[in-house]
Amino acid sequence: MALCAASLASAAITGERGGPLRKDHPDGLFSGRITKVNSASSLLRIKVDFSNMRYLNKRDQVEFWDEESISARCRAYIMGKSNRYLLLKVPSYTRCKNSVAITMGGHLKLYSQDLVNNLEVGRELLGILIKKQLAISGQMEHTKRKLEQYIDQVGAINKRYHLLREQLESEWRQQIKRLEEDRSITAGKFRNFQSRLDEINYKVERYRIDDHNLELDRWSLDTNLFYRK
Repeated sequence: MALCAASLASAAITGERGGPLRKDHPDGLFSGRITKVNSASSLLRIKVDFSNMRYLNKRDQVEFWDEESISARCRAYIMGKSNRYLLLKVPSYTRCKNSVAITMGGHLKLYSQDLVNNLEVGRELLGILIKKQLAISGQMEHTKRKLEQYIDQVGAINKRYHLLREQLESEWRQQIKRLEEDRSITAGKFRNFQSRLDEINYKVERYRIDDHNLELDRWSLDTNLFYRK
């Protein structure tokens, strides 16, 4: 996913006419708006807003284009990121600005094959976490049912030894002690399962993947002018 600066510079072909030969994967497509342009440093700051942005990393490669030049794409790589912004380095900035409208507030479409690859890895990890989640949830439920049985067990033992309390008081206390020790061990297991489940639930939320990156822009009353961004 990470590319060295030399390989990016040689691979950065901007303003390429005729469109890409490969078909874009939907997972790699997203949109953004230019909020800052630094021509001297060939840097663009793009505001983006989609959940799967968490899977974009520094030095991941992206392509971008505008609505008027769909067949002309510029290549860049991510220099930095925050929760809402991407900082893109455009190696062939001079050639790129002649093909794509790089202006403040301009809306861009973007594509990243690295994002597609990262999401694939994320799905595999999410699948493993969900399996672990289900397994531990089952174990915790079994342990919970076992804990709920202890009250009835204590009552049964009390009833059993009621008539023989004086003669069997020593044995009764030993039985209760063993039961309490077992309950304490089981309660410890339950707390451990709860802690592990909480950790897995946190990771599941962290690596959650939304089905779509684009949202329908309803900026016009004419539905024919709606488009996804």
